[in-house]
Amino acid sequence: MSSASHSPFRVGLIGYGLAGSAFHAPLIATTPGLRLDAVVTANPERRAQLHREHPGAHPLDTPEQLLAEADRLDLVVIASPNRTHVPLTRAALHAGVATVVDKPLAATAAEARELCELSERTGVLLSVFQNRRWDGDFLTARRLVTSGALGRVHRFESRFERFRPKPKAGWRELADPAEVGGTLYDLGSHLVDQALTLFGPVEAVYAEVDVRRDGAVVDDDAFLALTHTGGVRSHLWTSALAPLAGPRLRVLGDAAGYVKSGMDPQEADLRSGRRPDDGRAWGADDPAAYGTLGTDESVTRHQGRSKVPTDPGDYPAYYAGIAAALADGTPPPVDPRDAVATLAVLEAAHSSAATGTVVRLP
Repeated sequence: MSSASHSPFRVGLIGYGLAGSAFHAPLIATTPGLRLDAVVTANPERRAQLHREHPGAHPLDTPEQLLAEADRLDLVVIASPNRTHVPLTRAALHAGVATVVDKPLAATAAEARELCELSERTGVLLSVFQNRRWDGDFLTARRLVTSGALGRVHRFESRFERFRPKPKAGWRELADPAEVGGTLYDLGSHLVDQALTLFGPVEAVYAEVDVRRDGAVVDDDAFLALTHTGGVRSHLWTSALAPLAGPRLRVLGDAAGYVKSGMDPQEADLRSGRRPDDGRAWGADDPAAYGTLGTDESVTRHQGRSKVPTDPGDYPAYYAGIAAALADGTPPPVDPRDAVATLAVLEAAHSSAATGTVVRLP
């Protein structure tokens, strides 16, 4: 890590595909205290895009070039294909530079645990980019659960469903396990992380994991039933073949329920080129998409007054937390040990689907 003890902290980004260009780069560039200094991409078109969008960042051809100058960086962000996450994270930690990794941290819980132990042994910060913890719908559900507005919660339902009937070209659709492709590790990582964040550890997993689309070679449709040690059951769906999506969230308690449809707007805004610092309200939900709180009886009686404004989504909070961790030594916004727990659930899900049994976690 750089010997500089003050901001702005210099950030090197590995990868300028969708994750790097649409999520990490704009969030880093608009976070006070961080400066996007270097970006690894050898693709000429992406280099041209980088020059347009972040002219102050200098391009590099390979991760090795970036890590060779790790002593002048304060943070490395890994947004390259999943198969590279473990070796690049290991190399960055050995180089002594704080590291953020896009999810999933690794292909297996054992590999993720090894990286956590390396971070702890070297004293070098490690965190995983779980931006969906800052979706407005999830923030709203978390507030309602924590405040007791739902009473004692017994069931949590969550979906990330899309309709892409034809597989797209790219590493996420490749069958090689080293690619860590498929929807379960992609969107399922978010679903499981959110469930664990809300309701804690899981003791049992049942899953159905399928390959549905013609020409697909990795899972594109999955259902998980998790039993948390506290008694809550989480039912999670992820699919690339859902022509009609179900509710994004449904949380049921013994006093009330909360149901919310539609997606958080931040991903679409980032993909379209919007930035959090453009002067407009960031992460604001469409009032027409606000969720409903109450019971069937109360909703009917109040005729619409049970609508709950969605808390603003806040992806910028992740990198604000990283900047604070670099400046003050505070814990990162996502503990990498959380990724170990998520991967243990995903591994159990694959095992459950293969055997048709409930898998119990230690």
